[in-house]
Amino acid sequence: MALDDQTRSAIESLLADNRVVLFMKGTRQQPQCGFSAKTTSALDMLIPEYVTINVLDYPQVREGIKEFSNWPTIPQLYVSGELIGGSDIVLEMLQSGELGDVLGVAKPAAKTPSVTLTEKAAGAIRSAAANQPNMALQLQVDAGWNHSLSFSPPSTDAVQANTGLDIPMQLDPWSASRADGLHIDMAEELAGTRFVFENPNAPPPVQALSVQSLKDKLDRGEDLLLFDVRPAEERLQASIEGAQPWDEAANQQIEALPRETQLVFHCHLGGRSQQAAEYYRRQGFTNVHNLTGGIQAWSEEIDPEVPVY
Repeated sequence: MALDDQTRSAIESLLADNRVVLFMKGTRQQPQCGFSAKTTSALDMLIPEYVTINVLDYPQVREGIKEFSNWPTIPQLYVSGELIGGSDIVLEMLQSGELGDVLGVAKPAAKTPSVTLTEKAAGAIRSAAANQPNMALQLQVDAGWNHSLSFSPPSTDAVQANTGLDIPMQLDPWSASRADGLHIDMAEELAGTRFVFENPNAPPPVQALSVQSLKDKLDRGEDLLLFDVRPAEERLQASIEGAQPWDEAANQQIEALPRETQLVFHCHLGGRSQQAAEYYRRQGFTNVHNLTGGIQAWSEEIDPEVPVY
């Protein structure tokens, strides 16, 4: 699909009016691909506000932005009208600290985080490191407090963690500011083993809330806000009394609230609302709930007059 004049003009106006623009799949709150999710997570660590364009909603922009930038993939990050790149470049710049420089964000004060590992975790890392000569172990703690370990070329700009073991571990400056006191272990599962991260700095996880518990809270008149993350056409089919639509106005309302405010999110079955709830947890809210089973469970267990669809 060729880039027409109208689409080109729309992209140029968007870049002229907004300093940081991310063309992505999905939204900041609900990314629809892993690369978009990684990019928003990196940006969320550094800046509170930026503009996102969901190319899935605009086929002309989805194809046109590739021609506009001469860059073949989505997501694409622009700062001050200039293309920065896609997911891999953004993550590399985050690790080096260069992303902060581009965005005008000062790096966190350099601090050596203390990270402890169990013998099982240390053994697994040593085994993996034996197959990665001349590579450094990288630890990242993203804006959603998700932890990941990987190997990549050593960086002179990275922060070195204090592990007390013979395992060098590097972090980007923002991960380092979140990692002090982190404990890493291994867990056995049917599919194999995985690393388990216990981070004392992380906000409390999103709490699963049953429909009966929500009814009890509402009956008691608890101070809470209930948000329906479904699109308008679904809300017309069925709704829970008192639930507010989750839209831009609702987002602005939430952002202005005290971080201890009790927030409850629901959707049809619970998947989309979990993503929304996780977004606000990343913003520092400490009393966030996701309605288990969504409005369907509410219909089946609480109020049969609410249609099932």
